[in-house]
Amino acid sequence: MIRRLSLLLLLATTACDNVERLSRLGSAPEMAPITNPTADPRYRPVSMPMPAPQEPMLASNSLWRPGSRTFLRDQRAASVGDIITVLVSVQDTAELQNRTQRSRNNSESMGLPRIGGLESSITRILPNTVDPSRLIEASSGSGVDGNGTIKRNESITLRVAATITQVLPNGNLVLTGRQQMRVNSELRDLTIAGIIRPQDIASDNTIRHDRLAEARITYGGRGTVSDVQRPRLGQELMDVILPF
Repeated sequence: MIRRLSLLLLLATTACDNVERLSRLGSAPEMAPITNPTADPRYRPVSMPMPAPQEPMLASNSLWRPGSRTFLRDQRAASVGDIITVLVSVQDTAELQNRTQRSRNNSESMGLPRIGGLESSITRILPNTVDPSRLIEASSGSGVDGNGTIKRNESITLRVAATITQVLPNGNLVLTGRQQMRVNSELRDLTIAGIIRPQDIASDNTIRHDRLAEARITYGGRGTVSDVQRPRLGQELMDVILPF
């Protein structure tokens, strides 16, 4: 019964996927509408450990305000709804090589040449060809030789505008951004989210991606090329259930 239900669910999923693809047959992938990111059902406000609030020290007869970086108005993002440009520049290189070798040989033997004079009785029970001094003898051997190599190079350079969605009690900012680009029938989708400090924002209202805490950066797409690169559902299922 469970197998039938699983098969029916798989067929229904495949049918829905095929219907969705047939509905856009001959058409390019549609872009997502511009929406409020906080209205997404998957959106969750960020809660981080915060220091105890402190009252600002006011100086008499002074135009300087504690926490300000200039006498003029700061044009950098600081409030919910402000826009900031995130500079994504990833240049990662990793190379790992491991080798494991193991070898083991065992040899065991046991005999009873003398058992209080009873050794002569063994030949009455066992055949005459049995040697009491070599009743048990065993040997075993094992060996393992494994090699592993990982080499990875990643290079991504992007600029994406994000929106401040939340101001945390300690002044840190939560940002969320999404960018879509369609070329012919292939849609590229870039999303970014994270937490930044206001003092890390440059004077041109940009910030580097390595200054984002809890950074979430995704770069993918969908369309004719992505459909060809993605394996079929049956192929994915076989990769999961086959033990070899």
